[in-house]
Amino acid sequence: MPDYRHDLQFGVFITPLAAQADGVLELARLADVVGLDIVSFQDHPYQPRFLDTWTLLSVVAAETTNVRVAPNVANLPLRQPVVLARSAASLDILSGGRVELGLGAGTFWDAIEANGGRKLTPGESVDALAEAIEIVRAVWNTEERRGVRHRGAHYTVDGAKPGPAPAHDIEIWLGAYKPRMLRLTGTRANGWLPSQAYLELDRLPAMNAAIDDAAADAGRRPEDIRRLLNINGSFGTDAGFLEGTPQQWAEQLAELTLATGMSAYILAADAADDLRRFAEEVAPATRELVERARGAPRPSPPSAPVRHEATAPLAAQPTNTPERRLSDEQAWDESTRPTGPAPDPSRTYTAREQAAGRHLIDVHDALRAELAQLRDLVEQVAAGSTNPAAVRSFINRMTIRQNLWTLGTFCETYCRVVTHHHVLEDRSVFPHLRRQDEALGPVIDRLEQEHEQIADLLERVDQALVALVAAEDDGIDRVERAMNLLTDALLSHFSYEERELVEPLARHGFY
Repeated sequence: MPDYRHDLQFGVFITPLAAQADGVLELARLADVVGLDIVSFQDHPYQPRFLDTWTLLSVVAAETTNVRVAPNVANLPLRQPVVLARSAASLDILSGGRVELGLGAGTFWDAIEANGGRKLTPGESVDALAEAIEIVRAVWNTEERRGVRHRGAHYTVDGAKPGPAPAHDIEIWLGAYKPRMLRLTGTRANGWLPSQAYLELDRLPAMNAAIDDAAADAGRRPEDIRRLLNINGSFGTDAGFLEGTPQQWAEQLAELTLATGMSAYILAADAADDLRRFAEEVAPATRELVERARGAPRPSPPSAPVRHEATAPLAAQPTNTPERRLSDEQAWDESTRPTGPAPDPSRTYTAREQAAGRHLIDVHDALRAELAQLRDLVEQVAAGSTNPAAVRSFINRMTIRQNLWTLGTFCETYCRVVTHHHVLEDRSVFPHLRRQDEALGPVIDRLEQEHEQIADLLERVDQALVALVAAEDDGIDRVERAMNLLTDALLSHFSYEERELVEPLARHGFY
């Protein structure tokens, strides 16, 4: 099968457990921070252990700035098509064009029927899905003045007003495996979204061929249909598919892309470490291997007209550095920081362009909030350590120990997040901006230097914590001095980076 030469995309498929709602949101935010393209959730409205998918997608869209969100896949038998279309379009508007729509014909029919849906045969469910796609697209088409009318075997819509129009052309991805569903994908869908768990990989060429044949028969180009794949695996030393090292994952996914045309990989992941390794090691290595194998990119075919997007002045404003410094020491001389070219004051930006700079500030805001939590923990430990009554009470001593343990664990996590954020900038964002605008070179050089110095400051905090746990003299004072210097340096660095990069990111994006 051909390589359709789609750009590679990487995403995550998170289990929407209601009992772990905070963890689900944290993983979604992390996916946004580390540069994944898609955050998706399964949709089983009859499952009481799961959060409602559309409610969850809305919260995730509100708490992220860059990733696209999608149901993977929406349970059509319990999602009425007109309402589903308006839900997707509304969230697309509110998120700045970051919604895609995965659709499924339905499964677990007894559960669907128990929750008010109709129990359909496999053939009927495919017919219903075909009707629903027609209805959904008609609701989005606000250029058509007449009401939406559809009289089918499964849905009747009699004059529903179209709208709202989504902020961008939402893609419809179908979870398909059998011949009729594959044909429907080829004739009606923008993407094919099967799952590794439900197929043998050696079947991909034949299934792709079925989609391609159906597309050609319908007068469509097969390469206009994105090929996505839900994947699962574990990082280890096994030679099996997606069971080895991140580099082995990258080699296997690159080979799959070049041999079958699959180009968007969505990992089932409920652990932060797996998500990070996928985003920061597997994704860039896979992209590099595919780009190298493809060589020079082929010319892009003429694209369909793009809906005009409104523009506005840049809204995201850099955060100021606090006037009061906490440390007598300085990590660097701020007066020597270079500045980039002044932005054009008359230029305006689309919502999508503005999201890039806003994303940088949002990431920094999250790190600033965590830094405040870390400082609060240090203050709690300091207060407990100087209270004579604390050492006389087992409970108080356990509280202090818990504070010390929490402090060390939280610092380890925080330091890792800051480090990963800077690695992502150094390996992806900064080279991209340097290529796009040579005048930013001195600024990026300085930011990279400060990243190295911040790494040293984080190490100083870690060493101070080790000394504190070991009950060395001057332990808590040493931690507080290290924390104060780290705080001054980080807040100053974040402010400088935002001041210099928010506008260039609006012009050039992240990568």
